[in-house]
Amino acid sequence: MPINPFVSLFGRSPIGPMQQHIAKAHECAANLVPFFEAVMAEDWAKVEQVQQEMARLENEADKLKKSVRLHLPKSLFLPVPRSDLLELLSVQDKVANRAKDIAGLMLGREMAIPQGLQPLMRTYVQRSVDASAQALKAMNELDELLETGFGGREAVLVETLVEELGVIEQDTDRLQIEVRRQLFKLEKDLPPVDVMFLYQIIDWIGDVADRAQRVGNRLEQLLAR
Repeated sequence: MPINPFVSLFGRSPIGPMQQHIAKAHECAANLVPFFEAVMAEDWAKVEQVQQEMARLENEADKLKKSVRLHLPKSLFLPVPRSDLLELLSVQDKVANRAKDIAGLMLGREMAIPQGLQPLMRTYVQRSVDASAQALKAMNELDELLETGFGGREAVLVETLVEELGVIEQDTDRLQIEVRRQLFKLEKDLPPVDVMFLYQIIDWIGDVADRAQRVGNRLEQLLAR
């Protein structure tokens, strides 16, 4: 009977599969950039292609999450509780979930972005994806953190990465306000139902950054223990 690759990975460290998971979650979120470019170009064949890719990546992230949960040993000689690692896994999984939600709703309704909103929306989407990328960067240091017992220069590096993640998330908050303000100026010329769903998409883009920041918050909690 073949050895499950997760079992062999966990033999060395529980962190490798978690890093694979957030890499997959970020890959899903990063597709929001080409997705929105296709939406703005009203290239619905391309929109559907990118949405399908995002759904595939989210599904792969989901499989990784389930494998981690199944194979994470009940007792680990680690400076962090198993429950904390599982909570961190759950938080990072939500990044991919929200990105998939955005793509599914926008494709299903063939949602257009008003011309006057597009430049700001591009910046907003990119900054939200930047938050996901920063969460991945911080998580990629977790194995080194374990080796150093959550101390020394590695801990300082991770704290710095998490602080930078907080700055990025603050940028997305500011951009969210600007996008909403811009939409408010345009909404009288748009169908009310379209406006309602656009506000929802604006909120969900912010959720991607919020959820990425929560990954950073969880890492900070591990450092504080």
